[in-house]
Amino acid sequence: MTTQDYVLRAEDLELLIQAIRVRGHQVMGPTVKNGAITYGEIQGSVDLPQGWSDQQEKGYYRLASNHSQAYFAYAVGAGSWKQFLQLPRRQVWEARKTDGGLNFVEVVDVAPRVAFLGVRSCELHAMEIQDRVFSGAQFQNESYAERRGNAFVVAVNCTTPAATCFCTAMKTGPKVSSPADLTMTEVIGSDEHYFLIKSGSQQGSEILGELPLTSATERERKAEEGALHDAVQQMENGPRQFDNSDVKDLLYRNYESPLWDQVADRCLSCANCTMACPTCFCSTVEDTTDLSGDNAERWERWDSCFTGEFSYITGGSVRPDTKSRYRQWMTHKLATWHDQFGSSGCVGCGRCITWCPVGIDFTEEIHKMREMEQS
Repeated sequence: MTTQDYVLRAEDLELLIQAIRVRGHQVMGPTVKNGAITYGEIQGSVDLPQGWSDQQEKGYYRLASNHSQAYFAYAVGAGSWKQFLQLPRRQVWEARKTDGGLNFVEVVDVAPRVAFLGVRSCELHAMEIQDRVFSGAQFQNESYAERRGNAFVVAVNCTTPAATCFCTAMKTGPKVSSPADLTMTEVIGSDEHYFLIKSGSQQGSEILGELPLTSATERERKAEEGALHDAVQQMENGPRQFDNSDVKDLLYRNYESPLWDQVADRCLSCANCTMACPTCFCSTVEDTTDLSGDNAERWERWDSCFTGEFSYITGGSVRPDTKSRYRQWMTHKLATWHDQFGSSGCVGCGRCITWCPVGIDFTEEIHKMREMEQS
């Protein structure tokens, strides 16, 4: 394993993808589908969103041509990588009636060998957060743990943040700081197009050994630094920058703030924010029986703290209205998550802002909360 920077020519990106695939990995990466950049299986570089960027704002997403040959000139995909780790729906067990009674059979989840290509720094931090939830010492989700263990990660430094991004406020990007098998930065100019690439694992080093690489020069490293610096400046000078150092205490102090009623007047409790979020992990189980009563199945699927049934116990729902559900989501994400898992539950990817149909932006809500305290 080496942390030395190398240069991979853009035309040789295909060789990297095929070197990963030949090792038995199913490569998942960004691709254009249904008018958005989403994550799905790719066969080669031709499947990547070359020449495409994304425009994101409150309740707004559009694809746009960037008039270049860049492969990774977007912020984050519409969905997140958690769909391949914490499956949206999976069968847990099945039961069949026999002459001797009921026969229960556990459904074993076979995890494929996958490679994630194009993982941003914020998304790597999201995976680490979910690792603490699903692979902690006390409780483990075996399906998640096996899938995570089989994943080969190719991270790509983000140089084109969206208007909704605020990873700098959350200290999660845009430069990759978490472990990855390979880390790349795309650099494109008027007459050059290449990737700075380095390995972070033995398997990553082996793949690099099969590629036509050259050692990175000081000029090429400075080009990378400049692109990342511009990305940082874009976010720090943007409207979604905020002081994250005391948000936990801010939310605890304002648990009964009138701000929650104002948000509730707009929120639809649609759960879009939690479905798009790369760290939200709530799930439920469903039991089904066929008409004969001889066969039954249990399935685990994603759920959300915004649904009425999620907090239902004997006598009713613990959080019966939109106000209590939005407050639960935001305070858990930014405050109680610290007490529960030792970090914030937000990585600043901005998906909850983009995919909210009424354009609720919790960075704005934080600013409003501070203003209410000071008035």
